[in-house]
Amino acid sequence: MKHLLTGVSAGVLALVASASIAQELPGKFDGVTIDAKLIGGQQYEALYARIAEWEEATGAKVNVVSKKNHFELDKEIKSDIATGTLSWCVGSNHSSFAPQYPGIYADLNALLPEDEIAAFVPANISASTLDGKLVMLPRAQFDVSALYYQKSLYEDEAKAAEFKEKYGYDLTPPDTWEEVADQAEFFANPPDFYGTQYAGKEEAINGRFYELLVAEGGEYLNADGEPAFNSEAGVRALDWFVNLYKAKAVPAGTTNYLWDDLGQGFASGTVALNLDWPGWAAFFNDPQSSKVAGNVGVKVQPKGSSGTRTGWSGHHGFSVTENCDSKEAAASLVWFLTNEDSQKLEAAAGPLPTRTAVWDFVVQEAEGDAYRQEVLKAFQEAAEHAFPVPQTPSWIEISNAVYPELQAAILGDKSSKEALDSAAEKATEILEDAGEL
Repeated sequence: MKHLLTGVSAGVLALVASASIAQELPGKFDGVTIDAKLIGGQQYEALYARIAEWEEATGAKVNVVSKKNHFELDKEIKSDIATGTLSWCVGSNHSSFAPQYPGIYADLNALLPEDEIAAFVPANISASTLDGKLVMLPRAQFDVSALYYQKSLYEDEAKAAEFKEKYGYDLTPPDTWEEVADQAEFFANPPDFYGTQYAGKEEAINGRFYELLVAEGGEYLNADGEPAFNSEAGVRALDWFVNLYKAKAVPAGTTNYLWDDLGQGFASGTVALNLDWPGWAAFFNDPQSSKVAGNVGVKVQPKGSSGTRTGWSGHHGFSVTENCDSKEAAASLVWFLTNEDSQKLEAAAGPLPTRTAVWDFVVQEAEGDAYRQEVLKAFQEAAEHAFPVPQTPSWIEISNAVYPELQAAILGDKSSKEALDSAAEKATEILEDAGEL
């Protein structure tokens, strides 16, 4: 009965809160200032121009107190929690990061109309919900990676003959990670041109290792929640990164790269093959930003030796803090940045939407545009193979402990097995300290 009453009370509160702004979104909040901490980066910035529209419509103001990549933003949020200075209202969030601190965010179910939430793809709402709380509203940044490549490399008959002579199969855009490695080494001509690249630090390298591990038939955590990546499959996965670095098929600085470095690298025309997110699609094909514009091919991500394709995925969103004094205004801003117009704006540059109607709009808009149709086809297929990070609140903390070990193997300081054994020990300690083991 206690649980029933709690549920009824929550329902009443949700109804009251929803009714207060459901009548007319975005609402009126004259004199209110919303402090926000937002993710920054080329593919995320265009949306923020709409903040001025929200300010004009509502009478409120937005004060962006921080704008950083998500790895730095995560550290800042944890510092705010530790020091008790969590006074801002709206923050960028991500499905991989959110499980670490669900307690700091308000339930958006109680702040936004039910029909607005129902307009999102149900799987994205499910992944944004922790312990029954909708802790973030998804933006048009559903992420799963597909393979970008320079088409002209596959149109050179002399190169094709040379490749077949050396490797024994036709030179076509790769469908396996073994083929990616072969072609990356074949195309590489350092320091002027590289076969491929990868983000080599933070969660970025751990996530790429994780998805290649799955493609090799391994698992990151076993059924009991214990680290299991220091396996034969794990060694094969890590060796893929190690061998490409050793062969100088990737840039020497790749262990310091994050996502913007990869995007700029492929756009510079000095990289043949690039596993990357949908948000870069328009950037890569824009002559004003990219030297490979008009020469970009996109296809579903390759598969590993197990026959499984890589597919590490997640999505970005915005959250409202429990400490916010103006939750309704903050929720209105979050809604505005994720509404249909905002999602159409972001999706026009390549990112995948998280509202059902916008998916339909994007498909219709792509008619007659061969490149956009190719992008959509590739990422729709890529999404069929998508899988989330291991379901542990300690994922980011584990990543922070694991990635230096992955770097040590890549740089040749440890063997892959030594690095993974050490990483597994550290991950086990983290899970034990968190009470998960």
